[in-house]
Parts: sequence; C-alpha cells; structure tokens
Amino acid sequence: MNEVKRFLKFTFFSISAGLIQFLSFTILNEFTSLPYWFCYLSALVLSVLWNFTLNRKFTFKSASNIPKAMFLVFCYYLVFTPFSTLFGQFLVNHKVNEYIVTIMNMIINFITEFLFQRYVVFKNSIDSNK
Repeated sequence: MNEVKRFLKFTFFSISAGLIQFLSFTILNEFTSLPYWFCYLSALVLSVLWNFTLNRKFTFKSASNIPKAMFLVFCYYLVFTPFSTLFGQFLVNHKVNEYIVTIMNMIINFITEFLFQRYVVFKNSIDSNK
C-alpha cells in the first residue's frame, strides 16, 4: 500500500510540474518567436526543478545526499532531454502540432522518471527522512 501512495503522490506532483511546464511552454510559444526547442527546454528545466524538490521531500522522503540525488537526476536528463528535444523538433518540423509533441514528451517523462527516481535515485534512501 505504501507504493500505491508513493505513486499517487508522484502523480500529483508530476501533474503540478506538468502544469508549470505546459503553461511556461505556452507562454513562450505564443508570445515569443523563439524556436520550439528553446520553449520546450526552458519549460522542462522549470518543471524538473519543481518536481525533484517536491518528490525528494514528500514522495520518497529522502534524507540522502542531495547533491548526489540531483546529479543522478541530471544524468537521467542528459539522456532524456536531448532525445525529447531533438525528436520533438523533428516532429514539429514534420507538421505535428507542438502541443501534441509536448504532451507526448511529458507522458514519456512521467513514466520513465518515476521508475528512475524510485529504483535508482532514491532506491536506498526511501523514507529516511520521516
């Protein structure tokens, strides 16, 4: 039952991070002439900072080494970000709606980030900060 609660918390915080990402992407996309990749990347960074902070403290309740945890999340995004940014730009260049591409990237990010944080980043430190 703890894992179900943990997943639901992660989902809730991811939805809030998703709103931050989607709103910041929309503002940049609609009110600037910046390319898709820049709008997406800026919004993603804001979302990641929000999501990491809340999930470390409330979902995984980790008291582990914060710089190490941040580095591991950074490593995840070293793979995810270039792939999602370049593939997203490719799809947008081929006339796929930028909002559909952004939502698709957010769903992929949600699933893979939960698994990575649960089984890599906070694997040995879950509930160490009760």
